[in-house]
Amino acid sequence: MKKGLLWAIAGAIVVGLGVMAGLIPLTASSGHWRVTSFVLDLAKRRSVDTHSFFISPPPLTDRALIARGAAHYESGCATCHGSPAAPRPTIVMGMTPHPPFLPDRIRRWLPRELFYIVKHGIKFTGMPAWAAHNREDEVWAVVSFLRQMPALDAAQYRRLAYGETPPESGSVVERCAQCHGVDGLGRDGAAFPRLAGQSAEFMRQALVAYARRARYSGIMGPIAASLDERQVTASVEYFSSLPRAANAAADSTAATRGAEIAARGIPQQDVPACGRCHDSAGAEHNAAYPKLAGQFANYLEMQLNLFAAGKRGGSPYAGLMQPLAMRLTPEQRRDVAAFFAAQP
Repeated sequence: MKKGLLWAIAGAIVVGLGVMAGLIPLTASSGHWRVTSFVLDLAKRRSVDTHSFFISPPPLTDRALIARGAAHYESGCATCHGSPAAPRPTIVMGMTPHPPFLPDRIRRWLPRELFYIVKHGIKFTGMPAWAAHNREDEVWAVVSFLRQMPALDAAQYRRLAYGETPPESGSVVERCAQCHGVDGLGRDGAAFPRLAGQSAEFMRQALVAYARRARYSGIMGPIAASLDERQVTASVEYFSSLPRAANAAADSTAATRGAEIAARGIPQQDVPACGRCHDSAGAEHNAAYPKLAGQFANYLEMQLNLFAAGKRGGSPYAGLMQPLAMRLTPEQRRDVAAFFAAQP
């Protein structure tokens, strides 16, 4: 027993002397010893399994959810991890450890484990945490896409990541159109909101809020932060000039109930009429307020739910919406979203 303790102390002294003498290499070019890689990988898998054990995944097969995750993967993940349409760039292969080629590695992880990794990142690997920690809906969108990616070929991947019109010049309008469509009408159902004919001032303030992290999004935040003033102006002028869409599909029964809320509000819940600020015929509204008519019902409902949960943020006017959304029941939020979606 004493002999074993002495050997342990001696080993600790040797390691300590090696550290203090600077003998342990920290160069990325040296890589890891096999035993080091094995221990680190084992520790990673056990940690992720333990910490994600009580996470319950939502349904992950919705086409809009998958498309939303694909668009973000192409802009935020493929640079390091590659994709079915492109290998990993040479420069990232100089990292230790190498970012794994994910199309070949996804099946080793459960959905709850992927969620934990995408949300929190992994220390000492260059894998960052999600930029908006409270937007778990966005993290699940990425997970939903990752689960589909191993079965995709290059053409299928590009279709999910870019829609029908892949960018050619890399202009800011094309970057926005990747998700919102060249016509500004979105794509893949309600995966992305419609921007055609939207208020230029509202879009400008939204981009500023995203860039300042005052409006929470791990998808839009990094994109908005990369735009300069000229690019912001070009994008908002382009989309605001497009013709607005016809009404979006919506539950007619829910829309009828929502019409009452939009026109009269709910006095007993201290909720004013939505039409006072949004899309009422013949009324002049603050240009910083969004136009809601014809927007996807699922998108509008999600925004109301985020407001109610305190997870949306936004421009200086966002504070007006949060208490109102909190006073609405989930069913009332769904109804008023259906009403505005059904408006031409």
